Amino acid sequence: MNERIRVREVRVIDENGEQLGIMAPPAALAIARQKGLDLVEIAATANPPVCRIMDFGRYQYQEQKRARQARKHQKVIEVKEIKFRPKVDEHDYQFKKKHIERFLAEGDKVKATIFFRGREMAHPEIGRRILERLIEDLADVAVIESAPRQEGNQMHTILSQRATGKRPTPSKRETESA
Repeated sequence: MNERIRVREVRVIDENGEQLGIMAPPAALAIARQKGLDLVEIAATANPPVCRIMDFGRYQYQEQKRARQARKHQKVIEVKEIKFRPKVDEHDYQFKKKHIERFLAEGDKVKATIFFRGREMAHPEIGRRILERLIEDLADVAVIESAPRQEGNQMHTILSQRATGKRPTPSKRETESA
């Protein structure tokens, strides 16, 4: 910007987007100062480098405004965690499954965790069956990001929303229990 441009020649574009030609940086800076604006290098790798005559403070303000607007419209994806136990009751399972469906519908990811205590650690296949049943029941609304795996006394899987975004239909187990 302005005096920091250290090349022999620059291609100059005025504030309206019209090319003024190739000239020495001091001459381009004089034109910019005449108009009360700044000389800003916009393409340093070009041959010769391209400089634009603009109000740099206003340009920075517009960029900040665009960045704020972009942040306002982005969706932050959270990872919600639902904990199960190996001896989970059917009603509790269905209740937690509904919560997972709601979280997925809101666009969040879900980490389903089975927490083992004491002697339950001897039978990790029980927890794996619960997670596989959950994955099967949510197959129409969820896709698996990480397969069920055990770490210490916990087994977990991560689910995210299926791309189609359609409303879930009752699974076979739900229709049998109704």
